[in-house]
Amino acid sequence: MRKPKVTRMVFALSLGCFIMVILYFNSSLKPASESVDDRSSGQKSRRSPLQTLYDGDQVESPVQAIHQGRREVLEDACRSYTRKRRVLIPEDLKHVIVDDQHGLLYCYVPKVACTNWKRVLMVLTGVTGSLRDPLAIPANEAHVAGNLRTLSEYSTSQINQRLRSYLKFIFVREPFERLVSAYRNKFTRSYNTAFHKRYGTKIVRRHRPDPQPEALERGNDVSFDEFVYYLVDPATQREEPFNEHWERVHSLCHPCLIHYDVVGKYETLEQDSRYVLQLAGVEDQVSFPTSSKSTRTTGDMAAEFFQNISPFYQKKLYNLYRMDFLLFNYSIPAYLKFR
Repeated sequence: MRKPKVTRMVFALSLGCFIMVILYFNSSLKPASESVDDRSSGQKSRRSPLQTLYDGDQVESPVQAIHQGRREVLEDACRSYTRKRRVLIPEDLKHVIVDDQHGLLYCYVPKVACTNWKRVLMVLTGVTGSLRDPLAIPANEAHVAGNLRTLSEYSTSQINQRLRSYLKFIFVREPFERLVSAYRNKFTRSYNTAFHKRYGTKIVRRHRPDPQPEALERGNDVSFDEFVYYLVDPATQREEPFNEHWERVHSLCHPCLIHYDVVGKYETLEQDSRYVLQLAGVEDQVSFPTSSKSTRTTGDMAAEFFQNISPFYQKKLYNLYRMDFLLFNYSIPAYLKFR
């Protein structure tokens, strides 16, 4: 008679324990769901730029189609010309600027409107306080280290989370136009004495026969020919990496390791910039500055600079920048004579 009673007691205890376990899990899960509800009710929910870009419900516009094509060209070129994949390291991410507020990652490329894009991001991230006009920010202020955070400053898990969920964009330019622009800015402007001393003196010493003492000391009269000789000289890169103003885009921004969602081009700068701001939902908060420069480097201007470069050195220089031509779908310039 005692056996059934014991069995009933064991069953009752087991049932009680089971109920307590259920109550415990319910109570432990409830605060988490409440915190999500609180967060969504306290803040107007909106789609991230990445969700906006890949939303299948949207009717495809001509601009969307252009950018889809650029992504496909980039992916195909990466598959065709990149043999070994490697893991990203923090050093690779020093040019990737982070806007946590709007979910944006921007890899800046010098001589491709990066000053204005940094100004825009300073406005968006609140660095400028209530200032809303990017052009009111001095150009030198836009390049001050620390004004904008780069992806290299985050932990590995934070980096991976942002690479997965933020809109990643880059702006590129025809490689030789960008190169001529860098030369004109850094070697033909009298105020760039730091570049003259740092690079000009070295170029004159190595690539000018019988240089004058003043040129060796000041380095302020480097010709474009000498600049090209410096770039293609194997000793140059053995010594140190290229300066960012003439470093290849694929070496600065690693487009075969970071899958960029938007590849903007200097040739369609205003249209592509407006597209990025629309994806971020901030086109009513800030406008990308329109360029009024009449001195900007054009294809015709680049052709003039290459007139005195022999086909041999044109070919060597093209090979140096070949990946940028291929990845971003730029044709070999018609003015080159080595073809």
